[in-house]
Amino acid sequence: MRCLYFIILILSVFFNYGCQPKDARHKPLEKIPVKVMKVQPRDLCNMLNYAGDVKAQDEAMIYPKVSGKIIEKVRDDGSPVKKGEVICYIDRDEVGLKFEKAPVESTLTGVVGRVFVDIGENVNSQTPVAFVVSAEKVKINLDIPEKYAPGISLSQEAKIRVDAWPQEEFKGAITKVSPVMDLSTRSAPIEITVDNPGGRLRSGMFARVDIVLEEKKGALAIMQEAVMGREPDAYVFIVEENKARLKKVSLGIRQGPYYEIISGIQNGDLVVIMGQQKLYEGALVEAEVL
Repeated sequence: MRCLYFIILILSVFFNYGCQPKDARHKPLEKIPVKVMKVQPRDLCNMLNYAGDVKAQDEAMIYPKVSGKIIEKVRDDGSPVKKGEVICYIDRDEVGLKFEKAPVESTLTGVVGRVFVDIGENVNSQTPVAFVVSAEKVKINLDIPEKYAPGISLSQEAKIRVDAWPQEEFKGAITKVSPVMDLSTRSAPIEITVDNPGGRLRSGMFARVDIVLEEKKGALAIMQEAVMGREPDAYVFIVEENKARLKKVSLGIRQGPYYEIISGIQNGDLVVIMGQQKLYEGALVEAEVL
């Protein structure tokens, strides 16, 4: 009985095959279209990304020493000024008394950022008259979370971008690292100093800061789109002889759209970056190299 059942099964398979159209019986397996990129060396940096405010390295609010009325302005916004030079004069005449006009002097060499008073305005020793900045260098203060603090040190490189100069990258260095953590935020305050030739970086600008933790020259790199799964089970598909091959990979540092590959694939391998969702081990592919 069992032999009879087996014979009937075999005959049905041949019958069904014979009933198929001739084209269907000889139709080749369909190739899955994918896009690939070649694995190649690339210089990568492991960076922390932050945002902060640009401040002049030195800045001072200027106050008068006496009370009276502003009678003359010597410096305007943007004027260069040296320490001890006059910004404006005050008439401090009182009834029955005659005084010489009193100067309000800068306490800092730099540039007058703002003059806050107008002629005829009454001031006293608590009235801010002007704001002076020394902008040959600027600084950016940041708070670094506790887990990243071990990777921060003096003279470490920082890269700065501002909206006013979107195509330019300014280089700075960490010049101060607090030896204690802020208990409320569990972070360490640091200060980054940036050379400012031409005064293009201005106090109050919004800055995007990248702090370089680690650099690797000539690391094997692939685009993040190629990576599927998560470590320790991250994997990619590569193409060999028009077939998909599944490869487990170990990842290193990441910079922008690129991952460092520590192991699993080799220099020159063609890694699938688009279309891998339909792939499986040994699948036939039609690869377009980007």
